[in-house]
Amino acid sequence: MSRQIAPVALSILLIIAVAVVRSYSKTLAALTATMPINIPLALWIVYSASGADQATLVDFTASLLVGLVGTVACVAAMYLGARAGLRFLPTLAVGYVAWGLVSGVCLGARYLLAH
Repeated sequence: MSRQIAPVALSILLIIAVAVVRSYSKTLAALTATMPINIPLALWIVYSASGADQATLVDFTASLLVGLVGTVACVAAMYLGARAGLRFLPTLAVGYVAWGLVSGVCLGARYLLAH
């Protein structure tokens, strides 16, 4: 049970930290928001659930790399959208479209290279 609650509790604490820190420094809030906290938590959950299987750890971390490429594309697209004058929701939409396209291409490439 604690394996399921701990990641959620830490994520909530991180969101609260961003909300508090943003009034002092937007840069510090952005750094807090992008801390690699969910990745180690997810890694811990997957590794523990697999019975500490090393192959599962390797496969999951490889998938994380694919996911990070899509996330970088999402943030870059949101930055460009915001600079172009898009409002909040269109900025999010542009980011998620970029994330979906880039993640799909990366997953397709990974699949083709594996087979």
